Amino acid sequence: MTQEQALSILKTGTNVFLTGEPGSGKTHTVNTYVAYLRGRGIEPTITASTGIAATHIGGMTIHSWTGIGIRTELTVADLNKIATNKYVVKRIRAARVLIIDEVSMLTPELLAMVETVCRKIRQLSDPFGGLQVVLVGDFFQLPPISRQFTKMSNQNALFDSPSLRFAYESPIWVKANLAVCYLTEQHRQDDPIFLSVLTAIRRNCFESTHLRHLETRKMEMNATPENATKLFSHNADVDRVNEAMLTKIVGRPAIFTTTGYGADALVDALKRGCLSPEKLSLKLKAVVMFTKNNPTAGFVNGTVGVVHEFDKNFGFPIIKLLDGRKILTTPMDWTIEENGEIRASITQVPLRLAWAITVHKSQGMSLDEAVMDLREVFEYGQGYVALSRVRRLAGLFLLGWNERAFQVHPDVLIKDNEFREASENSEQTLAMISSEDLLIRYRNFVVRLGGNTDSIIIKPLLKPKPKLRKKHSPTDGKKRHY
Repeated sequence: MTQEQALSILKTGTNVFLTGEPGSGKTHTVNTYVAYLRGRGIEPTITASTGIAATHIGGMTIHSWTGIGIRTELTVADLNKIATNKYVVKRIRAARVLIIDEVSMLTPELLAMVETVCRKIRQLSDPFGGLQVVLVGDFFQLPPISRQFTKMSNQNALFDSPSLRFAYESPIWVKANLAVCYLTEQHRQDDPIFLSVLTAIRRNCFESTHLRHLETRKMEMNATPENATKLFSHNADVDRVNEAMLTKIVGRPAIFTTTGYGADALVDALKRGCLSPEKLSLKLKAVVMFTKNNPTAGFVNGTVGVVHEFDKNFGFPIIKLLDGRKILTTPMDWTIEENGEIRASITQVPLRLAWAITVHKSQGMSLDEAVMDLREVFEYGQGYVALSRVRRLAGLFLLGWNERAFQVHPDVLIKDNEFREASENSEQTLAMISSEDLLIRYRNFVVRLGGNTDSIIIKPLLKPKPKLRKKHSPTDGKKRHY
């Protein structure tokens, strides 16, 4: 499915699961939809399953937004307490569209808790209290932390769950009647050989021919580019490398400290989710990585460079990129917004030391080159996430790997085939809707949300030829309507 087709489905107001391979444009599609809504006077609620993901999309964690916080189970007493929190009640009742990014890291229990809180506070029996729900993510990415149990420990909990791990295993996933939009365009990798390796891992058909391509990129640490970002499985390795490399550089460091505005709890949440440290120490020639997107200034989250000098007027670092360009890097804001108003913000220079980072924190980044140590990979998908950060095989430098590095979760593999089929059904359903009818649906949805319909214009879609296949979701057997 193309991004344009996915946007067409989103604009009808149907609930959507937006997925696709790394680099397929999920974040871009969400940002385009958000801009579309805001252009019509509708402020979407943007959340994510983790603090890091939340800072990437300019939102807040789903835990904070719903008032669930650190709870891992929900009792009637908990639900009633949340439903009397005036801040939570105000934002959930005011919401119209709920976006949850990195849904792959959401447990089935948490998804059920979010849905229950929304339904309780909005006092509507529809799933999520009638909100349009947009779940975004790729289940081949890193999964949520596994909780091994057969029943919830608290007998008063609202949900009595078996040992399930993925959000799609929650009954709420089926009740939400999600249209699957599986993006198939590739905007990150431009190397067909490397792309074939990544596809083979994702499809569980990784063979000796694919391994031979990776073996050409195996080398010792002393043979790797000095300034290339290094990816490790464990925080201890990352801290050790960054501290050691910074210490090697002679001279006193320049210190940049994060400042914050707003409620302490929200500021703390922003600091925890921000990839730039609260106290950033830099020296000349330090290898750094940008932690925000600013295409106008010439960098995105993951752009790597070296501290070339410090600005003589204000002392801010000037970063020299790999292509020779120099960027004066001034502080930027990370914010939590609700209904168009900033609730909290932090300000910091959007950089971090980048001799090394964890695979976990690399999720969502695009790197020109990276050194990877996959010998201690311990989780399904961890190797795939690491490898898919780089754009081409020539930018990959492998120190080693273990057997798990090229494996994906077998349950996710089966489910992914269902998602692909469901996405094809979504395309066919969309193709049968005339442009005029689609425009009416766009307008009806915007009107229902209280938005402005004056600027709604539809472009004719290139409709695929109808396929002779069932028009039913393989997961719930329900006919799809937009």
